[in-house]
Amino acid sequence: QVQLVESGGGLVQPGGSLRLSCAASGSIFRWVAMGWYRQAPGNTRELVAQITAGHSTNYADSVKGRFTISRDNAKNTVYLQMNSLKPEDTAVYHCNLRAYTDPLRWDDYWGQGTQVTVSS
Repeated sequence: QVQLVESGGGLVQPGGSLRLSCAASGSIFRWVAMGWYRQAPGNTRELVAQITAGHSTNYADSVKGRFTISRDNAKNTVYLQMNSLKPEDTAVYHCNLRAYTDPLRWDDYWGQGTQVTVSS
């Protein structure tokens, strides 16, 4: 079983900052990528940022220059530093892990989601 535990969401004023954390545990043979998706009411889930096992990063155009994804391999944890937050960043943020649990099979795993609300 693979589990993802997220933390760090909340309410922040426009222009403020938040840091999300996602800790992975369980039977992970090798992880491929880890990242954050978000879903606002009435919208489809979209990729926010992703970091691969090879340290490549990928960001949605709407967050480039404001958000930074990083990882701590020793803790199996990924962080999303969100600066200069805007009301349109309001959404439920979900952590995603793509990993192999054995040498031949990979799956996508999801956290329960954490609410980020940007409002004055």
